[in-house]
Amino acid sequence: MDVNGTVAEGFEPVRDAFARNFEVFGERGAAVAVYRDGRKVVDLWGGTHDLDGTAPWRHGTAQVVRSATKGVAAAVPLMLHQRGDLDLDAPVAEYWPEFKARGKERVLVRQVLNHRAGLPVLDRPITPEQALDPARGPEAVAAQAPVWEPGTDHGYHALTYGWMLDELVRRVTGRRTGEWIAAEIAAPLDLELWLGLPEAEEAAGRTGRVGRIETPEPTAGGTGPRMRPKRSVTEAYDDPASLTRRAFAAITPFPDQNDPAYRAVALPATNGIATADGLARFYAALIGAVDGVPALFTPGTLAAARAEESAGPDRVLVVGTRFGLGFMLHGSASPFLGPGSFGHPGRGGSLGFADPETGVAFGYVTNGFRKTVTADPRAQALLRAVRAAL
Repeated sequence: MDVNGTVAEGFEPVRDAFARNFEVFGERGAAVAVYRDGRKVVDLWGGTHDLDGTAPWRHGTAQVVRSATKGVAAAVPLMLHQRGDLDLDAPVAEYWPEFKARGKERVLVRQVLNHRAGLPVLDRPITPEQALDPARGPEAVAAQAPVWEPGTDHGYHALTYGWMLDELVRRVTGRRTGEWIAAEIAAPLDLELWLGLPEAEEAAGRTGRVGRIETPEPTAGGTGPRMRPKRSVTEAYDDPASLTRRAFAAITPFPDQNDPAYRAVALPATNGIATADGLARFYAALIGAVDGVPALFTPGTLAAARAEESAGPDRVLVVGTRFGLGFMLHGSASPFLGPGSFGHPGRGGSLGFADPETGVAFGYVTNGFRKTVTADPRAQALLRAVRAAL
């Protein structure tokens, strides 16, 4: 496999790990970028632009990053709070009166971000066509009753997170999350990152086709990947009545992620599109200045973003998870670089995070999605190499 790009001195192990992912884990096309103290130290790409194609992945190839979108979207309410425009401890209904129906009048903005709102499912899922209408998801959540008492427990809001966040941002600013990110974050930082892919970028063919790839069998010597989830997790995903299945089925059937119409809308839980550099540069900007642009977060906002808000058994993912305000935190279910790291994985592979203690920001995107939800072995191999380089 030809690996393209550059690494700074000392980060050569990341190049080796990236190349090995193609050999051992069946990688088809991917990119990884790492910043340290606002300076890019890793910028690598390889493989094919499309999962099912032969054209090469080029510098600037972007991909759907699934739930890694959640971390990018989380910056918006936190920055609005930082500016004094949004109170994290106010009821959601203070900004969105229709939301208070069916016992939700006391759900707080904070509980939307820390996955404690009790609203991970829709009793009446919406269709892919309805999901293209930005009003339909929020309307469905507003009509939904909580499945546990808000604030008393946590469970991953796989799709509903995005609709609640998006409507809050719209009610406060008059703009939807994707528009706000484009103007307030992506433009100043020159990020290759979109929540709602512009027509010009679609026409330019920036985004590759994604799809499912299978996990290779362990090698005879026992050095291959071992990816067997616990029986309880497997059963939860297999049971149509479980919170797990219902949470991921809030849109039924799930949209075609290669459909231009799907990529053109902004679903802040699932369909952000980014290059590896765009994702890493975003996280670098959360924790420090990048190319003369001041850090997006003040020290107080950064501390709040990664302070533990939820921890322990997750009622949806059926593993132990840790959340701050919109961000996953380092833990056994989703290991990042260290205890102070915060970010978000995307189901099937992608990952973005920052580690303020080391000044590291990381972005990994791929066109090959696995069954993994939080800790993909390809991203983890790259993380181990970054850790070794520090």
